Amino acid sequence: MLRTAFVVSPGFQMMSFAAMSVFEMANYTAGEVLYDIRLLSESGGAVPSSLGMPIETERFHKQAFDTLIVGGLLAPLPSSNGLLSFLRRALPVTRRIASICTGALVLAEAGLLDGRRATTHWLVARELQARFPKVRMEEDRIFIVDGPIWTSAGMTSGVDLALGMLEDDFGRGIARSVAQKLVVYHRRSGGQSQHSALLELDAKSDRIQSALDYAKRNLQTPLSVEKLAEAAHLSPRQFSRAFRAETGQSPAKAVEQLRVEAARVMLEQSRHPVDIVAAEAGFADSERMRRAFLRNVGQPPQAIRRNARMEALG
Repeated sequence: MLRTAFVVSPGFQMMSFAAMSVFEMANYTAGEVLYDIRLLSESGGAVPSSLGMPIETERFHKQAFDTLIVGGLLAPLPSSNGLLSFLRRALPVTRRIASICTGALVLAEAGLLDGRRATTHWLVARELQARFPKVRMEEDRIFIVDGPIWTSAGMTSGVDLALGMLEDDFGRGIARSVAQKLVVYHRRSGGQSQHSALLELDAKSDRIQSALDYAKRNLQTPLSVEKLAEAAHLSPRQFSRAFRAETGQSPAKAVEQLRVEAARVMLEQSRHPVDIVAAEAGFADSERMRRAFLRNVGQPPQAIRRNARMEALG
């Protein structure tokens, strides 16, 4: 039986508790108590959630836990000295310490993320990196495991993190069974993006949107600034300026992201060889596609395909 505790502070985000359902369902599926779940807070007693509803907790104590999971706050505040001291003391005697969503800020305050790869909700990732430059922030990940520290992105990604823990503890079979009972995908790989370029790239004006629509329909063809500007009925100079103002990035970077996303879908859902995928997505060759994947996803195309196949076989 693995002693697992959720650490909460006043105003904790209720969505963090979605991860708890993974451990609850693991116990139900196994027909025995695999996880002994506790709720901890600095003062103990009733702690109000983000919705104002209180939940009963135990006060921090010296009893060791296998896993500690720190939930996030909707509006992150500086952590108390008591909470930070508790986490620092726990690190040497705890197999793993995790955060969900903005809980990563708490781990960073405690110094637990120094020199480690970590992720968090994309809305606060830049803030965390600015405040704690020793953290190797990877803001476009669902969850990351670096030694004994697990961090996840925002909201529902805590479920992916918990399923990852379950699989690590008791195997792929029970993790898949739990995911099915919870009616969730088994599970998004940690390297999967928090974002979709096809959803993110949205323009305010009809002209820039027309250029984006043209790019999405013609990824296999050369997409120069001149060609996109023509689709937008603007001069290349006007188009480049307007495009960056509306999307926050250059036309070339946006096209690369669209091609990477299209290629990723093909890698996950088809059996086409990598060089065919590269050509279909508009890359000059598979090596250029590989470099684009590393820039945008942090993994090579082969890893994306391998992860997708492992998920399907699980």
